[in-house]
Amino acid sequence: MAPKPKDAELQREVDKAVGVLRAGGIILYPTDTVWGLGCDATDADAVAKIYALKRSENKKSMLVLCGTADMVVRYVDKAPAIAFEVMELATTPLTAILPGAARVAENLVPEEGTLGVRIPDHEFCRRMLRAFGRPVVSTSANVSGEATPAGLQEVAREIIDGVDFVVDPRFEGKPTRKASSIIAFGEGGEVKIIRE
Repeated sequence: MAPKPKDAELQREVDKAVGVLRAGGIILYPTDTVWGLGCDATDADAVAKIYALKRSENKKSMLVLCGTADMVVRYVDKAPAIAFEVMELATTPLTAILPGAARVAENLVPEEGTLGVRIPDHEFCRRMLRAFGRPVVSTSANVSGEATPAGLQEVAREIIDGVDFVVDPRFEGKPTRKASSIIAFGEGGEVKIIRE
C-alpha cells in the first residue's frame, strides 16, 4: 500500500487545483464516488469547455460540489429544509436536485431551473472547496455515451489530454467507485428518488 500523503503535499495539490479553477481551467480530480471533470461552476466559459470535452450539452449530467450546507444556500434559492436534513443523514454519497439555481453559470442550469448539488465526504474535495470558496462542477470523466470510468486508469486519453490539470492519484482516498444516489426535491418538500 502506498504511504499516506503528507498534509503539506495535499495542501500543495489543492493550491494547484484551485489556481487552475481560478484561471478558468478544467481539472480531472478524485471525489468520494468516481473521478470527475471540474471547473468553476460560476464561469460559463469554463463550463462550455467541459461540454466540448464530453461532446455533450446535457445540463442534467452536470452537478456541483459544495463544501458545506452554507455554500449550497448561496447558490440555490428555493431548497426546502427537508433536503438539508436528508443530505445530512445520508450515509452514502447523495446528489440532491434542488429548485432555484442561482449565481451559477447559466449554461449549467436546465430549463426547470434546478441544480444538482453534493457535499462530498472527501478530504481533497473538502479542502479544494474551502480554498476556492465557490461550487465546483462535477461530471463523469468520459465522452458522452461512453462508460463512466471508476478510477483514473479507466479515463480515456482524450479526456486526460483535454484538461488543464490532473490531480495526483495519491489523493484519491477511498472512493465508492460508483455514481451517487440522486434525489430530487420540490420547493414544497416533495421528494423523488431518481437513482438509488
